[in-house]
Amino acid sequence: MDGFDLKLLAALQQDGRLTNNELAERIGLSPSQCSRRRTALEQSGVIEGYHAALANEAVGLDVVVFVQVSLAAQSPDSAQAFGKLIRGMPEVQEAYALTGEADYLIRMAVPDLKALSRILNDVFLPHGSVAHLHSSIALDRLKKTARLPLRHLAPVEGRARSGRRPSRKGR
Repeated sequence: MDGFDLKLLAALQQDGRLTNNELAERIGLSPSQCSRRRTALEQSGVIEGYHAALANEAVGLDVVVFVQVSLAAQSPDSAQAFGKLIRGMPEVQEAYALTGEADYLIRMAVPDLKALSRILNDVFLPHGSVAHLHSSIALDRLKKTARLPLRHLAPVEGRARSGRRPSRKGR
């Protein structure tokens, strides 16, 4: 990945609806070069896809909640059963397996506290893989972004002049 790829990714993260011509103009390439680079980044999996970001409140999902889940048993079967449950729930926006006290952290968007109560009491708690839950309701969002930081991929100034490239180890 070079400087043009990084500029392309930064521009698309800022506005994924840019046309190829607009993108090419922003990053200083011809439209055909820009298109080839974008296609290569899509095919390599760096660009996972494009989507419209919806505002929770505008679609009636006023409550954002984080749920820490501890499994009843530490087994592959229990983890698979819980994973299947989570993947089938449209209210779940993100789910992470964790180290530490809880096994999973789930972020959900629901219309109201009644809907949250129904999910916690009628879906999570009766599920055989779940031992216990701890939920926290978000009072306010301080930051929301889907943009990933890319500056760690940019060549270091001293290395760029010496002709050395940054190491790709660990990537």
